[in-house]
Amino acid sequence: MSASLALQYLVIALAVLASAWVVARKQFPGGVRRLRIALAVPLVRDGRAGWLRRLGLAIAPAGRAGGGDGCGGCDNCDPPASR
Repeated sequence: MSASLALQYLVIALAVLASAWVVARKQFPGGVRRLRIALAVPLVRDGRAGWLRRLGLAIAPAGRAGGGDGCGGCDNCDPPASR
């Protein structure tokens, strides 16, 4: 296999992975959040190297804002109508 063909396969593989990540984030936001948490928690434990802790913090999703009212955070729902 020539170097240019290997480079072409690498670029295509990266494009496919990026596309799959975008689709997963749009279609399965809760699952992606749980996956990111599962990957980050072992990396940020005490006793890990500093670069592993920084990597874990970069992987970890941002904390959720709000009072835990059961809303998934889509920001598209209307408040309940008062009667």
